[in-house]
Amino acid sequence: MAARCVVLLCIVENCDFRRASCDHHDFACHAAHGGLDQRFQKARSWFLLSSIQHKVAKSAKVGNTESTHVITTRTMNDTTQDTAASVWRESFILSSGKNPSGIRDTRPTADNYGVLDAKTFAAVEVDALFDEINQAQTLTGQSILYRSLARPVTDAALLQSKQEALRELESNPDLLKVLEQYIKRIAIDEASLHHLLYGEFAGGLTTDDPRDKTGKDKLEFGGYGYRQFIDGTGFVVDLVEEAEALPMPESDYLRTLVQTLRDFARSRTYALMHGPIYVSQGKFMTREEKPRYLLIQRFRPSMFKWPFISFFLAFVAGLLLFFQNTLNELVASYVGYGLLILVVPIIPIILQAISASDRDSVIYPLQRLFRQSPELARTIEAMGMIDELLALHRHARSIPGESVLPEIDMDGRHTLVVSGARNPLLVRTRPDYVSNDIVLDNDKHLLIVTGPNSGGKTAYCKTVVQIQLLAQAGAYVPAVQARAVPAEHIFYQIPDPGQLEEGMGRFAHELKQTREIFFNSTPRSLVVLDELAEGTTFEEKMTLSEYVLKGFHQLGATTILVTHNHELCERLQQENIGNYLQVEFVSEKPSHRLIPGISRISHADRIASAIGFSKEDVASHLASLQE
Repeated sequence: MAARCVVLLCIVENCDFRRASCDHHDFACHAAHGGLDQRFQKARSWFLLSSIQHKVAKSAKVGNTESTHVITTRTMNDTTQDTAASVWRESFILSSGKNPSGIRDTRPTADNYGVLDAKTFAAVEVDALFDEINQAQTLTGQSILYRSLARPVTDAALLQSKQEALRELESNPDLLKVLEQYIKRIAIDEASLHHLLYGEFAGGLTTDDPRDKTGKDKLEFGGYGYRQFIDGTGFVVDLVEEAEALPMPESDYLRTLVQTLRDFARSRTYALMHGPIYVSQGKFMTREEKPRYLLIQRFRPSMFKWPFISFFLAFVAGLLLFFQNTLNELVASYVGYGLLILVVPIIPIILQAISASDRDSVIYPLQRLFRQSPELARTIEAMGMIDELLALHRHARSIPGESVLPEIDMDGRHTLVVSGARNPLLVRTRPDYVSNDIVLDNDKHLLIVTGPNSGGKTAYCKTVVQIQLLAQAGAYVPAVQARAVPAEHIFYQIPDPGQLEEGMGRFAHELKQTREIFFNSTPRSLVVLDELAEGTTFEEKMTLSEYVLKGFHQLGATTILVTHNHELCERLQQENIGNYLQVEFVSEKPSHRLIPGISRISHADRIASAIGFSKEDVASHLASLQE
């Protein structure tokens, strides 16, 4: 890019390695990383006072017309903050540790989960759902999209704001085109920032091609980090400078993200990345922090230090002149050339020593400072969140049939009502997929689905949960119409015989799972139970299933039970508890459409015949053994 060409030209011409930095920078962050000399305290106080006065004057002009989501600049901490904290998650995608974050690092675990626990996450195929909708171009955008599915938010206001941004992209093709071009350009060099923040530099006169390191867990490079420093900081400079040219969106969500990108230009972290950087007694100063008439060493990200090289060449030239003129009468001028031959091989050693000092005393400390900068993390997050919006928009346009942004309601009880719902994983590969309606509201929060195997019961339940996840990710759902209340917990229990605890049979193991779900459920929970009380007698199964379902019903959690037990359904139906759907059959074959009612036919013989294990198949096999 043009900015990078300027950087390289500046190095060659022995000038600043970055263009002039911004006019306003904060001194508080610098104090946190070593502080300033007492000589600068008066300048610091004057700067803070003038900055505050400038902001007050600016706010007076703006009045109350700014959105509550617009980000303002904090002069005392060199940070940007949004007035609606819900726009940002508790932690950013950009890792502050020594290793970069992976795209799927937010996957729930047994000890660390949110709306979805690890078992539910696996049961409803969230990884496959991400692969289906992922059209993000940046690594950060993919990570944020994955997090939106793996750890969905429960804030209805945030989801509404996100949907408002998607509607603006849909209605404003000019803005959509500009943002798509911006993200496309930025995505090309995004990896260079990771190389800078997480790279390890082994030294040597050569450096590795950063492209060869893409996708590797540990980023190790030859050289001393100069190339990674130039490319990584250049990426951030380009990211921010190009954001200045973006039109300001109208939706609060998008406007917050664009403003965050712009505001980073007023941070101290950006000033250090932009350059120049001055180094004094292990402390770093920006152009604004450096006293005008104080001579301080300036860091140049290059192995070739022109002041040193100039001094060295002048010294060698002096030696040659000395030996050639002073000792010419003794016919000893050849001694100077001999010394030159001895000195030249030392030059690479000296250059490597200087470069190693730069790496250890400048590049590595700046690397840590950049990694731990919340301003940089928020800026990269904003870039990824824009990319996520564009990915959701592209996915909605790419799927066949209708898709819609669900109406998000704020309520104390979970609700999901969808017309013409299709399975998000099959909508592209199965254009003939049979759609179904979903009605889970205050009056119908206990649903019991009956019917034979292979009839579509499990597919229906997964469709319910996957559409709920898409709604809570702020995404489009494959349906004609949809309305949802965010769920604070989603549980999906399936038979899990492979994970039996020691000394615990299937019945006890599954009953314990149901117990954990029940005691953690609330009226804003979505619970799917694939059979209940398996592994015991019919009478005990009936008794236990009845009081468990009545418990969920009284609790108010949205509950779906998949069962073959029509006797249980009839018992609950007599007490007007629950709603019932069954698999529709046409010409003795399931249509995969769910209709009201209770299925009392198992169709076990049909399924056994279909897989070649009917009564006749068993008899035929035994007869063949006797022949």
